[in-house]
Amino acid sequence: MEEGPYKYIRDGNGKVSRVIRVGTRKSQLARIQTDSVAEKLKELYPDIHLEIVAMSTTGDKILDTALSKIGEKSLFTKELENALERNEVDLVVHSLKDLPTTLPPGFTIGAVLKRENPHDAVVLHPSNAGKSLDTLPENSVIGTSSLRRAAQLKKRFPHLDFKDIRGNLNTRLKKLDEKNDFAAIILAAAGLRRMGWESRISQILEPEDCMYAVGQGALAVEVRARDADILEMVSILHDPDTVLRCIAERAFLRRLEGGCSVPVAVHTQVKDSQLYLTGAVYSLDGSNSLKETMQVSIAAGAQSSEKVDEQVQRVGVTANKIPGAVQDEAEKLGIELADLLLSKGAKEILTVARQLNDAR
Repeated sequence: MEEGPYKYIRDGNGKVSRVIRVGTRKSQLARIQTDSVAEKLKELYPDIHLEIVAMSTTGDKILDTALSKIGEKSLFTKELENALERNEVDLVVHSLKDLPTTLPPGFTIGAVLKRENPHDAVVLHPSNAGKSLDTLPENSVIGTSSLRRAAQLKKRFPHLDFKDIRGNLNTRLKKLDEKNDFAAIILAAAGLRRMGWESRISQILEPEDCMYAVGQGALAVEVRARDADILEMVSILHDPDTVLRCIAERAFLRRLEGGCSVPVAVHTQVKDSQLYLTGAVYSLDGSNSLKETMQVSIAAGAQSSEKVDEQVQRVGVTANKIPGAVQDEAEKLGIELADLLLSKGAKEILTVARQLNDAR
């Protein structure tokens, strides 16, 4: 039964329920991530009917070009958002790091789930078992599609050579294992863990070696901002610490105007009611960088029971169960840290990085 933009089904007892259609990319990891969110929703709302709609995105189709060269902010999200706009799906599950810091009008992130390990991981070619980035031979080739990873690791491991590798997780691991082009590849630990491939992780890169991407390790549920019922339904999935960390990270990135084509990295933690944010920008070869840490108290949030205005988005996130004042503090932290780096010359570093990347 179609009723306006929504779809309903009638069960054997004549009871009518709305079908919630969940959009996802077709890759195995995207499906695993989407299924995990769908399962959580089913546990919380046993009566809802969920239907998963998988589709291909531009990023899935263009596999021979470095991500940073395609220059499209919404490589992995555009097609999914188009389906959301046309009411073909009601919510979409993304890796938060794929979502631009400014969403198209009419959309919002209605849930940010508890973050998996956000760090990067080293996956070695089988012939290098037992080694680490430190002990790989001179000029070993390391595959990564990320300027952020390459910039940090070039500086930290100058004896290694970094080259682009594209494709989804399965494709990249296959390229590593079946050819001898790469001594190792760098991937997000979260994706490997969700795929059940934790045994392939040879080394987790600590922040002093390689800080992570904004939003890395967190899943986001994007919805139409006007769908109050869907927004209310998914908001129960928000993890407060992850939300505050990611708002700070996204505010930092947005203020710097960073995207796929510039090396920007972060590290956040919540400890003793303090939110800590470390942010950095790098030149492409890592030789030039700026890095600072700031913190803010988020203690007020625990006791506060103020009503949060559901129309307010902070860097694309609507979190109506978390006190607005605390979200504001997190956003302000990101902006102030970015301003500090900008005052020390971050804009120049990023402009050169962008120009060099465009010229590659």
